[in-house]
Amino acid sequence: MNRPRRKTPLRLGAVLLAAALGLAACGSDSDTESGGGSSGGDPAAGKVAVAYDLGGRGDGGFNDLAYAGAEAAAETIGAELVESSARAEDTDADRTARLTLMAESGANPVIAVGFLYAPSVAEVAEAFPDTWFAIVDDNTVEADNVASLMFAAEEGSFLVGAAAALETESGSVGFIGGVNTPLIKEFEAGFTAGALAADPEIDVQAAYLTQPPDFNGFNDPQRGNESAQGMFDSGVDIIFAAAGGSGIGVFEAADGAGLRAIGVDNDQYESTEPPLNEVILTSMLKRVDVGVQTFIESVADGTVESGTALFDLASDGVGYSTSGSFLSPETIEAIDAFAEQIIAGEIEVPTTVE
Repeated sequence: MNRPRRKTPLRLGAVLLAAALGLAACGSDSDTESGGGSSGGDPAAGKVAVAYDLGGRGDGGFNDLAYAGAEAAAETIGAELVESSARAEDTDADRTARLTLMAESGANPVIAVGFLYAPSVAEVAEAFPDTWFAIVDDNTVEADNVASLMFAAEEGSFLVGAAAALETESGSVGFIGGVNTPLIKEFEAGFTAGALAADPEIDVQAAYLTQPPDFNGFNDPQRGNESAQGMFDSGVDIIFAAAGGSGIGVFEAADGAGLRAIGVDNDQYESTEPPLNEVILTSMLKRVDVGVQTFIESVADGTVESGTALFDLASDGVGYSTSGSFLSPETIEAIDAFAEQIIAGEIEVPTTVE
């Protein structure tokens, strides 16, 4: 699969999608359904399908981004958009049944959002060799009809880690991950590396809401709030939350403490209702919308390739936001300099925490 072309400026990429993401604010709890009127293509032109991760459409994060990319692609190619919501109690069998139903309905391609779908994608892709599948955030499925959409989360996290270190007043910043998985550890690794690059004396604290096989840490705002309160009480004044739907609890804790938080995946200043969005210093942008849209359109035009497609800083696959104008000009200048060094290969961002 070809690397996506540079489409938008590094810092402002997700801001341009604010209106599209606003359309996703009322996600459905039903199992499988046709998308709303804006995608509305002629079913005879085909279907594209998206199976969401925990939190579903309306999460203000990567599920909404997947929707935005799929909705834009469906409109472009004149296809019907079919969506399916995950449930907290889902098993591999449930996820397999969901993907099977989508493939049986004639959807092509089918996009699975999140690494939890990996076993199911492998099984269903084998059963439907003429259907294209993509999985977001997993590259373990090897099949001729599967593309893995991967994002250099550590690179974007490095940038917001630098932002936290440059903007902190207490000299102590924090990271809260939803679930302690290798993927979320990449966010922590990048955040810590960026903070230390900006200030070698910075104190970085880290915590996780749950441990596998409990994945509810991605959808538990109360637990996110309590964890953030503990960090704030210990002297942290900025927290980066890579915790899915639990992030809103971190924002609420920051609001209560009069301190700051950092969003993840999309520009959460734009997707969070005011006045709560005023606590969001910046967001680490993970352009799942770009990945999903690029994949669907490549299936439609026949240029799709199986294997891993990496969306990184160089391709605007990750970045950071400046919405709200909370970052100082000096901080923005420093972050952009770090970004240039990463793109040039002068800084190699770690994916594991030392």
